[in-house]
Parts: sequence; structure tokens; C-alpha cells
Amino acid sequence: MRFTQLFLAATTAVLALSVPTKIKKRGHKLRFFGVNESGAEFGNQNLPGVYGQDYTWYNLSTIPEFINKGMNIFRLNLQMERLVPNSLYGPLDPYYSGNLTEQVNYITSLGAFAMICPHNYGRYYNNIINDTAGFEAFWATVAKPFKNNALVMFDTNNEYHDMPQSLVVDLNQAAINGIRGIGADSQYITPEGNSYTGAWTWISSGNGATMGALKDPQNKLIYQMHQYLDSDGSGTSTTCVNSTIFENRLVAATQWLQQNNKLGIIGEFAGGDNATCLAALEGGLQYLGDNDNVWTGAMWWAAGPWWGDYIFTMEPPSGIAYTDILPKILPDD
Repeated sequence: MRFTQLFLAATTAVLALSVPTKIKKRGHKLRFFGVNESGAEFGNQNLPGVYGQDYTWYNLSTIPEFINKGMNIFRLNLQMERLVPNSLYGPLDPYYSGNLTEQVNYITSLGAFAMICPHNYGRYYNNIINDTAGFEAFWATVAKPFKNNALVMFDTNNEYHDMPQSLVVDLNQAAINGIRGIGADSQYITPEGNSYTGAWTWISSGNGATMGALKDPQNKLIYQMHQYLDSDGSGTSTTCVNSTIFENRLVAATQWLQQNNKLGIIGEFAGGDNATCLAALEGGLQYLGDNDNVWTGAMWWAAGPWWGDYIFTMEPPSGIAYTDILPKILPDD
């Protein structure tokens, strides 16, 4: 999701904590089906910012609700400068990292996957990250506390864009090296491409020609792509191009995954609460399931306690995507 700064009213939904009975089987055959949790990256023009004023963490009481509906993966968006402030080579901030650890431990204690995602667009303090050694050090620091938790995933960075293609590849490889270098061998890593890592532009952007060169000694890479259904693919409108646009925009990326023997995941997707978008969402998820030899899953954008009346909010109990769209796109039992 492309955004620079969010001006949202802070609202807190207090939900009864329920214990999930099990993680339901995904009927569209996707191994991973879940949602983005967004809010810890808010207020990125005010760093480090004040917790509860500039940014927030996530309602843990919603996690069992999502799991009971069939979700099993949560992409935890965060801000690099708050997690490792001042320098890529620095230590973890004890308070911000403590909140992250609490979230990860709770989610994984329920048997679900927690994906750690720096929502930074390949930037650090608004500057393009050119220091690959520093990026490797950052990821070694971030991954180390979770190296023994196989239910954690690492997303190298959200939506690199307007950067040299070779730099995007090098940063992804540096992240992989940093993670594996500290002994985190059991976790999946999701590299992201340039040009906002769009599935529909995976080939035309140059990602297809370059990203396949990434190396992982554990062979546990899942290429993360994002796909929205509005005319410019930005995810800023509830109007979908047509009822097959989700599937149509996945075809070229699917062929690339198949031809290169790679795995993929849709890290962000969304559409409006209308007949055209609902048909597109259902068709796209079915297409992913029909091609589950290469596609592993999909995650909705987005949930989080500060989204208010956002057009795609999945936050329980009253988010429009939670009440109106999720029941129509849930995996079958």
C-alpha cells in the first residue's frame, strides 16, 4: 500500500479475548491466508514518535477471532527507525522491540505465522538505503531474538521503489545473508521487488530479469508481490477495473514463478465492497489456489486499531472488510 503519512483518529476497540479452537483448513488450497496489521509504522514523519499518539501496536484480542475464521498468518508492519534507531548498525530499541516481541510470541503461541515487515520502502530516515553491509547488520540484529521460532517470517522491506534494480537485489541478498548468518535457518524469508513489488509489473519492472538470482542456503525464499485491483494498482480506490482483474494481473508473475521454480505470496491485496470487486477477489483467490504449486498464500490490506472508516479496513468488529468482504472470501472448512 502506497502512503507517506496517515492522518487517522485513534480509536481503540476492546474485544473479549477468546481462545481459538484450531486453525481452519484453507479451502482455496492456499497454505497461508491472513491479514496485514498496520499502525506501528504510522507517524513516520515524526521519529521516533510517541506510542499511542503517533503510532500504535495491534489488538491482540483480535488475533484469535481472525484465526477462528480461517486465517493463519499476520504481517506485522513496523518502522525501521523505531526498531533500530539512529544507525543500521545499532542495537534494538528495548521498548519498541519489546512490543514487537510480545506480538510475535502471542501470535505464534496460537500456531499462526508472524511476518516481521519493516514498512520503509527501501529507505532509512527518508534516504534510500545504499549501505548493504548496514542492511545486513540490521537484519542480523532483528532476526536474532527469533532465530529459534520457525513460525516467524522475515519480509526484507515493504515496497522498494524508484531505486536502481541492482541495489534492490543487493539489499534483498544482504537481508538473507544477515538472517541466515545468525543461525535463523528455519524461517521463510520473503524478498520484495522494485516498483512497489507489483505482481502485474513483475516482468515489466525488471524484477523478473533480476530477482531470481537471489541465493538462500536454506532454500526457503517466498517472493512477495502485492496486487490491487483499481485502475493504477495503487489500492486507493474501491472501484475495480473489472470482475477478472485480480486473476488477469497475476498471470505473468505466475508464469515467472513456474518457469523459474520459485514460490510466491501476495503480501497485500484488497478490493471494494461491491459486486465487481467481490467477483474479482473470489476469482483471484481461486486462481492462486489453482496454482498452489507456486503460490503459497495471500494477506489482506489491512487491519489495525487506528484505521477508522478506511475503505478496506479489516479490523474487528465493525471494519467494512471484516463484516462485508471476509465472509465471502474465506477459505472453505
